[in-house]
Amino acid sequence: MRLRQEMVNDGSHHFAMKDAGDAAAHQFIAATLAEERPNDALLSEEGADKLERLDAERTWIVDPLDGTREYAEPPRPDWAVHIALVVAGLPVAGAVSLPAEDLVFDTGSPSVVPSMPSDRPRVIVSRTRRPPAAQMLAAALDAEYLEMGSAGAKAMAVVRGQADIYAHSGGQFEWDNCAPVAVAEAAGLHCSRLDGSPMLYNNADPYLPDLLICRPELADRCLEILRG
Repeated sequence: MRLRQEMVNDGSHHFAMKDAGDAAAHQFIAATLAEERPNDALLSEEGADKLERLDAERTWIVDPLDGTREYAEPPRPDWAVHIALVVAGLPVAGAVSLPAEDLVFDTGSPSVVPSMPSDRPRVIVSRTRRPPAAQMLAAALDAEYLEMGSAGAKAMAVVRGQADIYAHSGGQFEWDNCAPVAVAEAAGLHCSRLDGSPMLYNNADPYLPDLLICRPELADRCLEILRG
């Protein structure tokens, strides 16, 4: 946040702001984990992928700055920081920070998801595109769309009761969704791949292209629609 404000004051170009935010967050998180948990592995979007993580008992999966586009458009708040700990393929602990709102959601103090305000579900999508999965669900459920930036901000919107369904298809990596899934599961939400299979992490190929995060009472219907 301090770097963002400094670059605003300096009149920096948004491309420079994206790169600087990514680098600063990665450097801080990687250095802190190396000091505090020197025996653990790290998979970060901004770091070199060291495949010894595949044999590690504990691996941290980190997106230092999720939503660089939104970060570089002050004062937009819909960007996030993702940090999760994975053991045997499963996120056992995690946190998603929304720094512009001074909020941190974590598995140690799970959120209580508010009840749905109406019978009409709200499907959250990107500002720039509406994935086919989200379109299928919105059409079948007569849902309304909400638009937001980063994957972490979208997932936390479901945790916060601002949206009811986050369905993504078309490309994400483990760092995009690992911490959000950890936090959402701790809050009692349904989290799976679009076909209903579990979200598994610390794979050799970190590409993890689709997910469904939704209220548990909507999960069966959503999966039924997505399976066609």
